[in-house]
Amino acid sequence: MARKRKSPKRSTPSAADKARLTDRRSALTLEANQFLMESPAVPDPPDSDTDQDEEEDELDDIVEFNYSAPGTLPGTLNIPEDALPTELVLMAYGPNGFLSKPIERVEDCRAIVRQQPVSWMDARGLGSEGILKQLSQVFYLHPLMLEDVVNVPHRPKIDFYDDQILVIMQMVRSKETGTGVASEQVSFVLGKNFLVTFQEEPEWDSFEPVRDRIRRGLGAIRHQGPDYLAYALLDTIVDSFFPVLEAIGEELEALEEEVVENPSRETIENIHRMRRGLMKLRRHIWPQRNVINSLIRDSEDLVSQEVKLYLQDVYDHIVQVVDIIENYREIASSLMDVYLSSINNRMNEVMKLLTVISSIFIPLTFIAGVYGMNFNPSASPFNMPELEWYWGYLMCLGIMAVIAGLQIYFFWKRGWFDNFSTTRR
Repeated sequence: MARKRKSPKRSTPSAADKARLTDRRSALTLEANQFLMESPAVPDPPDSDTDQDEEEDELDDIVEFNYSAPGTLPGTLNIPEDALPTELVLMAYGPNGFLSKPIERVEDCRAIVRQQPVSWMDARGLGSEGILKQLSQVFYLHPLMLEDVVNVPHRPKIDFYDDQILVIMQMVRSKETGTGVASEQVSFVLGKNFLVTFQEEPEWDSFEPVRDRIRRGLGAIRHQGPDYLAYALLDTIVDSFFPVLEAIGEELEALEEEVVENPSRETIENIHRMRRGLMKLRRHIWPQRNVINSLIRDSEDLVSQEVKLYLQDVYDHIVQVVDIIENYREIASSLMDVYLSSINNRMNEVMKLLTVISSIFIPLTFIAGVYGMNFNPSASPFNMPELEWYWGYLMCLGIMAVIAGLQIYFFWKRGWFDNFSTTRR
């Protein structure tokens, strides 16, 4: 049977003890108040927008998701709080010309879409729920489509509906600070004679070369359907990875030299930031390979065989991007190993230098300790008679110098001084 523990008995404090405790608390409170009044005020840390941005960027790299509350009805739009207002730009074209204009009222684009062979509606910003719902009504978008579009950030995916295809991609670019990678979600809704794109930020995208080709009638884009337009935009998104990877490659080369020549705390931080950026790129590009592959294999009605050949080229570019990212990740991991090896080598060189210095001074300290015992030579002929020699002190210094020189020569012949230049650097 379990034995029941008895609670310890507590002694009741007397009135005198309570009075002493009260006086002691009052004295401590008075001392604390005086200390706070006499101590100088600690200045608030200066606000640094750069530090806040870096912390937010690091958090974005680690935590990137958006979700609706449990039990939310399907098709509910969960628009992010920081989403920008929606701006609509319609570009309609055919073999004989093109039309490009901003749209104030969504209803105004109905007639244009019916008249032109291909219509491209570009929705820039996801913050206007009313405009997005009106756009959904004009182009007969499924409610689940719009729910996925505003769910930022969303994993790249492709969904097939009756006569429409939804494609969600991630577009990347280098940050304005020069370090790190910024991403933007771009969604495509492909129909029989139209293409609707949704972008997070209206200020930056990589679609301007495609718009210029439509304006100037370059290539075959005006003679093709909306599937070719979707291919051109997808190809632009995938190609936007290459300038980012080129900048990362140059930074990796600089880090390699820094790790070997002069590793520091900042070096390991840069390596860690580089690995985090590569992980983010890999998380964006890897699912896009499956998206393009599914678009090639499963889209029979809305994508022609000719455009599928072009999409195969986009798929090859994605595979190339994936290979580059994997190679860079291996280089970044090896840089971490090289950094640790460099730090260990520098520590070994420092320890070797200290060992050489200690080895030189050990016999010198022994000689100095022997002649520091202060025996009286007059008491016995064996009590250090050399202390009374005329050249005794100089001879002792000479012996110490000879011993130190012999040790230095021995260490030099052994090659212990060859790598001290790297330690000094």
